[in-house]
Amino acid sequence: MTTVPDVTLNNGVRIPQLGFGVWQVDNSEVSNAVSTALETGYRSIDTAAAYGNEEGVGEALRGSGLARGELFVTSKLWNSDQGYDATLRAFDASMERLGLEYLDLYLIHWPVPANDEFVSSWKAMERLYAEGRVRAIGVSNFHPEHLRRILDEGGIVPTVNQIELHPRLIQQELRSFNKEHDIATEAWSPLGQGQLLQDPTVAKLAEAYGKTPAQVILRWHLQLGNIAIPKSVTPERIRSNFDVFDFELSSGDVEAVSGLNENQRFGPDPGTMNVA
Repeated sequence: MTTVPDVTLNNGVRIPQLGFGVWQVDNSEVSNAVSTALETGYRSIDTAAAYGNEEGVGEALRGSGLARGELFVTSKLWNSDQGYDATLRAFDASMERLGLEYLDLYLIHWPVPANDEFVSSWKAMERLYAEGRVRAIGVSNFHPEHLRRILDEGGIVPTVNQIELHPRLIQQELRSFNKEHDIATEAWSPLGQGQLLQDPTVAKLAEAYGKTPAQVILRWHLQLGNIAIPKSVTPERIRSNFDVFDFELSSGDVEAVSGLNENQRFGPDPGTMNVA
């Protein structure tokens, strides 16, 4: 079976560079999707309280027959649960739904700047880390100004910043900031919610390499050093998205994909996303 390369986080914990995301996957069908992913070879599963599918993810993990130490499980703190005490309660609730004793990575889902609670949430996550209940803590959708608050007021540097990132939104400035502070960049919506699969440049490269457009884009992520978590509920696509370790894009082709950048978001802007 293919072994996925790891990224070593700033606290020494290793995360597979290619994982499986379950955003917008209903709890009733997520167990089958995660089971297929695990059978394919994925070992990193990314969920969140807001996805409403932690129970199904936990069911698939327990039914996989894999040892807990072989799995890397991520979940996220939702906006309405921010604040020190609320964060601790939300973590307990996620763990109960997942049926796990510990989490590999816990993220603040959005900064929600209007509430100004993300620093107190971060301090609660630092406590969870100190208690050994989570192996690594990080953030999601944080801009540099949000990260600076964490760096200035917190005691631990985030291990990961999970952000919308795809060829139409390459996030060069934010990726550089992350790298400068030894924060790993993880891409959600790495395929641009499917909007890039018909792009002529990507299609031409897919034909040249004998790969699918999705495989070309995922290979681009890996060669940039991003962690990527593609999502699908279709078994064939789950397996196809994993088949990206037998080819390599030339440096010129990596640049060609990066050249598709239009700073185009398909998701909310973290600077104004204040929905609880």
